[in-house]
Amino acid sequence: MVRALGLLFFLAVTWLLLSGIYDNNLLFWLGAASCLLCVFIARRMDVIDHEGTPLELGWRIIVYWPWLFVEIVKANIDVIGHLLRPTLNISPTLIRSKTLQRTDLGRVIYANSITLTPGTLSLDIDDEKGILVHALSRAGAEGVLTDDMNRRCAALESDRLHARAQKDRTP
Repeated sequence: MVRALGLLFFLAVTWLLLSGIYDNNLLFWLGAASCLLCVFIARRMDVIDHEGTPLELGWRIIVYWPWLFVEIVKANIDVIGHLLRPTLNISPTLIRSKTLQRTDLGRVIYANSITLTPGTLSLDIDDEKGILVHALSRAGAEGVLTDDMNRRCAALESDRLHARAQKDRTP
């Protein structure tokens, strides 16, 4: 029930922010009804789970987002610098980054963070081999191999999230 209320809150806030409609009662109530309908359908389909609404990430993800935003800006500047040089100074590189995360959710957050950072792209996730990453330059590849982002994504995981993931894996 808590996850359904969390989803309802998230949908309502998103709808309010994106619509900007606060003075038309009919549209306001239609938006509220659509949010309630979406939560009702999601509960009936049994798709509200701990990975769909990872409440265990809590404040940790809020601390992580600003750091990731700064990394995205720095990577954008680096990619623009490569593109604006008279000679295209790129050296496409494939590397494999071992994951420090203990859960699938943590590995997905790490892979998505790599992909969100311009100049790098996650190609494959393997529990044992790690994440296969394509980097635009050797410097970008070395940035991934420093494991700063890897450690920060691993720090997002709580022991409760890890315990729940282990419980979900046992038949």
